[in-house]
Order: sequence, then structure tokens, then C-alpha cells
Amino acid sequence: MPNARKVHAYSVPRLGGLVFVPSILCTLPLVIAFRFMFNLPLDISQIDRTVLESCFLMCGVCFLYLVGAKDDLVGVSYRKKILAQFLVAVLISCSGIYINDLYGLFGIHAIPAWIGIPFTTVLIMYITNAVNLIDGIDGLAVGECSLFFLIFGVLFMVHGSYIYSMLSFSLLGCLLPFTYYNIFGSAEKGTKIFMGDSGSLTLGYFLAFLTVKYVMYTPEYYSPYDVSSIIIPLSVLFVPCFDAFRVMLVRAYNHHSLFQADRNHIHHKCLDAGLTHLQSTCLILLYSLVLVLLNICMIDFFNINIIVILDILSFILLLVWLNINKIYDK
Repeated sequence: MPNARKVHAYSVPRLGGLVFVPSILCTLPLVIAFRFMFNLPLDISQIDRTVLESCFLMCGVCFLYLVGAKDDLVGVSYRKKILAQFLVAVLISCSGIYINDLYGLFGIHAIPAWIGIPFTTVLIMYITNAVNLIDGIDGLAVGECSLFFLIFGVLFMVHGSYIYSMLSFSLLGCLLPFTYYNIFGSAEKGTKIFMGDSGSLTLGYFLAFLTVKYVMYTPEYYSPYDVSSIIIPLSVLFVPCFDAFRVMLVRAYNHHSLFQADRNHIHHKCLDAGLTHLQSTCLILLYSLVLVLLNICMIDFFNINIIVILDILSFILLLVWLNINKIYDK
């Protein structure tokens, strides 16, 4: 139902995300079967590791999916949602996947397991929430996630990890039909739908898993040490993650609860500047895409920390431009 903080004027169902996980669970085995049709190479030495990781992933996804569905139907307190996110984040670390190298970010390289595992747990929770928080206007969350899964699908394919590449492309595929009804559906005619927490939380969890999997340095399975292994995922996740960090800083500065909802996100800034939902979504997606391409071009010429600083400055400039063009109520 619409309220003072919502940006829609009519009641809209928020159960679109209910189809995401069943779609993946039903179609991914078929997609993997296509691997044999196209005779894609498969490293037998990774089978045991992949099966273990997939089991932990799907266990966490199903649990978070049920929590999100309950929240969409009857509501769940943020404390219980945080607890659920913590439990599923621990599952990924239990599967043996964790951030073990920052490739020189903040001057840090190799990370021991006793630091990397808890850091990964917090990071997974953060990414999951960041994706949930950008689900504020039509097409933004689904557009950002579609871009993320497309990029990860290509990255894993380049590295020969076809199982995770097919997972990424399967996630992209299940988002495409939802995108039409989310952006072009009509609330008055009952054809518009939101993904809700059942969708945004599980998509964020999938994205966090793929990020940690790609960033983790495993020389016995992947190519030599390459700083692009972290700079590309960092570029992909920059908008939702940095915007969530900025919003929490503003809330802390104003002595508000970090979990108190407000209208300070980047998409709210776009709407306040007079942009429509579609224009706001296109602007943010275009910024994300340009950021990824520029960072890829700068990898060979700049230190990773300089690239991050430039990304932060560009985001601040975007916010300043939006604030300058803000439309105030008279």
C-alpha cells in the first residue's frame, strides 16, 4: 500500500520475487544439461568442490527466500532478518569460500582465514542488504541485478567456470520477464508488480556468493594473480554498496537508527531532481555501466586505491549535480 515514503500512488503486489528461486531450482539443472549438448569443457577436478559450494548456496537461498516471503506477507522485524542473513552468510564461509586476498586494496594483500571468514560473513550481509535497499523505484533493482549477472556470467565463462556462468545467465533469464511488468506494468490495471524482499534478498545473496567466489584467490583452479579479480566486482557493486554506506553515515550523523527508512538514497535524489522512475533508473544504470568500463580501462594504468578514490569522487559529483537540480516544494 502507498504511504508517505513510497513513490507509487496505487497499491501494488510485492510478490514478484516468489518466482525467482523456484525458477532457478527448476531450470538450472536443465541449463547444466545443455552443457553436454554444446560439449563445453568441464574440469573434473572441481566437481566435488562445486557440488559442496552449490549445496550450501541453495540451502542458504531457500532459507532466506522463505524469510523474505514471510516479510512480504505478514512482516518480519529487522532483527530477525539480520539474524537470518547472518546464518545464511555463515553457510557460504562453511563451504570454503571466503575473501582471502584484497589484491592491494587499502594496501592489503593476503588475508588469513581467521580474518577472511568473519570479514566475508559481514560482506555477504552487507551486499544482500545493499541490493535490498536499491529496490526503491521501478526497474532499478532488477536492472542493476541484470547488469551484475550479465557481467559475472561473462567473467566466469572467461575463467572456464561454466557452472557459475550458467547460474549467472539463468538468474539473468528469470529476471527478464519480471522486468517488463515491473517497469511497464500499470498499477491501475493491476499489471504492475514489485519483487519484494523474497526477490531482493535472494538476488542479493546470489550476487554476494558470486562476488566472493570470483574474488577468492585460488591459484590451483584459476589464472595467475590478477588485480582485475577484485576491481571488476568492486565496480559492479559500487553503486548499491557505496550508496548504502553513505546513507548509513548520514543516519549516524543525524543520530537516527541505521535501520530507519528514509528518502536519502540515490534513486530518491533522482526523483527529487525531477526525473521520472524510468529516467532515474536509466541514469543510474548508465552510470554503473560507464563506471565498470572505465575501471576496466584504468586497471593497467592506475593503482587500485586511486581507482576507488576516483569512483567515490565521481559518485559524489553525481549527488552534487542531483542536489543542485533538486525541486523544492513551494
